[in-house]
Amino acid sequence: MDEYLLDITIEKLPEGGYLATSKAVQGLVAQGRTIAETMEIARDVARKIIESCIEHGDPLPVKKGSKQKGALNLRIPLGLGV
Repeated sequence: MDEYLLDITIEKLPEGGYLATSKAVQGLVAQGRTIAETMEIARDVARKIIESCIEHGDPLPVKKGSKQKGALNLRIPLGLGV
């Protein structure tokens, strides 16, 4: 199983809850009531985006071990048998 480190930015929403986005993965947007819930949703969305890239032969949107200053790092285990 490969693991990818993904930089996630989480911000608190004025109406409550949290929003997660990533500059490394276009289209990754996740919203939850708590930080933990938002991270879990972001992990699922990122996994689906990466699996889709592998399945369709598209370039992966993230680099293994990439790190962006000031962002949370999320480790995503990804099976190769997609």
